[in-house]
Amino acid sequence: MEWLKKFAAQIRGLWTKFSLVQRIIIGVIVLAGIVGIVALLSVSSVPTMVSVIDVPIQDEAVRDQIITRINQEGIRAQVTAAGVIQVADEQTARRIRSILIREDLIPSGTDPWSIFDQERWTLTDFERNVNFRRAQTRMVTDHIKALDEVDDANVTVVFPERTLFSSEQNPTTASVIITPRPGSDIITNRKKIEGIQKLLRFAIEGLTDTNIVITDQAGNVLNDFENMAAADRLVLIERENKLIQSLEAKYRAQILGALQVTFGSDRVRDLNIKIDMDMSQKSIARETYSPIVKKERTPGLPYDDSELLDSLTISESTSGTTWEGTGFNPEGPAGVEGQTPPAFKDMSNLFGKMVQETRVHNEVVNSEKSQEERSPRIDRVTVSVNIDGQWKWKYDEKKNPQIAADGSIERDYIPVPSEQLRSAQLLVQNAVGYNAGRGDSVTVQNIPFDRTAQFKDEDSAFFRQKQFRTTLVIFLIGVIVLLISFIVFRAISREMERRRRLAEDERARREQAIRESAIAQAEEEGVDVSISVEERARMDLQENIANMAKEHPEDVAQLIRTWLLEE
Repeated sequence: MEWLKKFAAQIRGLWTKFSLVQRIIIGVIVLAGIVGIVALLSVSSVPTMVSVIDVPIQDEAVRDQIITRINQEGIRAQVTAAGVIQVADEQTARRIRSILIREDLIPSGTDPWSIFDQERWTLTDFERNVNFRRAQTRMVTDHIKALDEVDDANVTVVFPERTLFSSEQNPTTASVIITPRPGSDIITNRKKIEGIQKLLRFAIEGLTDTNIVITDQAGNVLNDFENMAAADRLVLIERENKLIQSLEAKYRAQILGALQVTFGSDRVRDLNIKIDMDMSQKSIARETYSPIVKKERTPGLPYDDSELLDSLTISESTSGTTWEGTGFNPEGPAGVEGQTPPAFKDMSNLFGKMVQETRVHNEVVNSEKSQEERSPRIDRVTVSVNIDGQWKWKYDEKKNPQIAADGSIERDYIPVPSEQLRSAQLLVQNAVGYNAGRGDSVTVQNIPFDRTAQFKDEDSAFFRQKQFRTTLVIFLIGVIVLLISFIVFRAISREMERRRRLAEDERARREQAIRESAIAQAEEEGVDVSISVEERARMDLQENIANMAKEHPEDVAQLIRTWLLEE
């Protein structure tokens, strides 16, 4: 530590000897060094990006599609100025390449071997070929292992020796054993297996689908797609049935919602709908002929004044032949062949007249040809709906429900009017796109629901409520009677207590008066009267109460009020 202090002292000594310009120069140099070090660290900390496809992709639409697919995997990618797509590391690049090959997102102009480029060196052609085949196998294995659904993969590729004649050339074969990750569906997912098969075919020259065998760790062949035709057909049928069921559920929800809003959810409970669909793909060619419009309809007229023509003559030709005569044709001297045409020879020795006329018309009509494909198509729709009527209680003249002989409440059933049934049927027909031509059927009926349990619960609730009201009235009457009795008893008790207290006060007053008169009489006669201890205490207590009432009248008044409230 001593040398560090000496070094710091020397630095301070040198710093004090520097001029202002020297100090500024030294500070600028130190600052530039710090900035350079920071820039070097920031540049060196930037991760090295790996190209997904080594060649630039100039088509922006294809490039955007690839970037979107990479973003769906949650991977960050960047595009260089030249158009090369890059990701963070080589493992991610392999995974993305596998996905792009599986989903046919590799651009058509891209060299398929560019994604398997690997630096190689050798001394002989034999070693070069061996290294090339090892590199191919290892690269394909790494690509398959990069898939999320694959835990491990073992790839074996057999490259046969090239022969002079192609007929004697043995095919290239490949076998792949994959171990799926727990929870993966790659074994049952045909699209993913086809992706691995396409990856192999795209990576190895001369490899065909028939020479590729993909199995799981248990030896089950996964790419035997020809024998999976029956299973694919069952899957297709299942999907078609799900489509029909989803369409039926959609119509059912719409129709039930509309009817339940109108009639109530309790009156419209069930709706049966059956849709027959033709899932086959059909191509229909149609040629339609229509009349020619000679004059358009005049706007604003209440009737149609347009003129239509069935056809329009574009050309016409007429030809005629007329013959008249005795039918004698001289043929010249005897023994000489005549020059009469064969047509006139047939008319020789005939007499009469012939007129022949031929007319040819070339007409044109409006024709339209159309081509359409249908798949799928609804063949028939059948709907049945049941709407319940209304049940109302019967009431007597006092507005009380009428009770039947069996103890239940009597009710009247009001059916749904025919007009409402027809309106509901029309509503259902419009909801499902009713077409009588294809045999659609919509039935709306009014059949009463079985409400025995509901009526039983309603009757029980009514009678319980009625019994509760009766019990409540009796209880209230009893409470009122008990309250009145208590009030009368309390009044009588207080009156008796008041009378008893008045009688005791009167008796005490009379006894006090007698004592006072006796004391006064004894004092007048000069007789010495002896007073008992109780009597003396009573007189002292009365005297103290009188003095307290004079000195503290408010306290005495509060005490009297308390006594009155207690009484």
